[in-house]
Amino acid sequence: MVPVWKKKHQKKFMPLDQEPESPPVCDYEGSTYQSDFWDQGGREYEDQVEAIALRRLLPAGGRLLLEIGAGAGRNTPRYHQFERIVLLDYSRTQLEQAQKNLGAAERYVFVVADVYRLPFVRGLFDVATMIRVIHHLVEPERALTQIRKTIATGGTFILEFANKRNLKAILRFAFGRQKWNPFHHDPIEFAKLNYNFHPRAIDEWLTASGFSKKRQLTVSHFRIGILKRLVPLRMLVAADSAVQWTGNLFQLTPSVFVSAQAVGDGNNATSGDFFKCPKCAHHPLDQSSDAMICSACHARWSFRDGIYDFKEPL
Repeated sequence: MVPVWKKKHQKKFMPLDQEPESPPVCDYEGSTYQSDFWDQGGREYEDQVEAIALRRLLPAGGRLLLEIGAGAGRNTPRYHQFERIVLLDYSRTQLEQAQKNLGAAERYVFVVADVYRLPFVRGLFDVATMIRVIHHLVEPERALTQIRKTIATGGTFILEFANKRNLKAILRFAFGRQKWNPFHHDPIEFAKLNYNFHPRAIDEWLTASGFSKKRQLTVSHFRIGILKRLVPLRMLVAADSAVQWTGNLFQLTPSVFVSAQAVGDGNNATSGDFFKCPKCAHHPLDQSSDAMICSACHARWSFRDGIYDFKEPL
């Protein structure tokens, strides 16, 4: 069943022209997702329990954090302990909303880009987060491999994923209300470009991409309409907070948060390095008043109104 907001706003599913073999991308360009789903969608419970999980998993501080799928900046204020934050999204209009909500402070860097072709040099970030994003990815392991390259060895990656093996799905399968098996490792696409993943598959992809899982929290234990209507929000959030710690033992919730460490030998970024060309990987890029310019392949990438746009070359 497609959620109502998805029917209303008709997100586009756009193939990437530069690389025909690239998977389609879920595009929130022009969407009112933030206001419809979060601000007016009755998601206060989900928002607050996700904030608790993030607070528990984030390092005490750091120099530079990458927020993948930042959208309108819902989670960005929760990274206050970091000196600079790069907000990355595939949608420029989502980042324009974030810029309006957060302001154009120097500590925020707004970047439009594709997670399969990140425009950053190796080992640049201390920490990266990806919350409510991987469920849109056709090739999650490919994206995770890209993300690992951008994180310095020893750095932290926090991932949230939609759990296929949740209690509701298990019960529906047991009583014949659903055909797909929640215990199979393959992803299930329940709506176009919307996937649920098995926890073990996520573990395998993280390991293959160069991450070592350190901690796991289960989130949104009580994401049930009648409970959200009848139980006071504060009590529901407190109860969820108390049982998030069970995530290392078993995962039966619709949402799971994972903290992983970037491991192995890696080339960490040198001082002054930041962007690379997503087309040919050359760096550094030259910057003019309105573009980032690659001297190797001559691609030009827009820089306008404080937003770097690496989705399509000029």
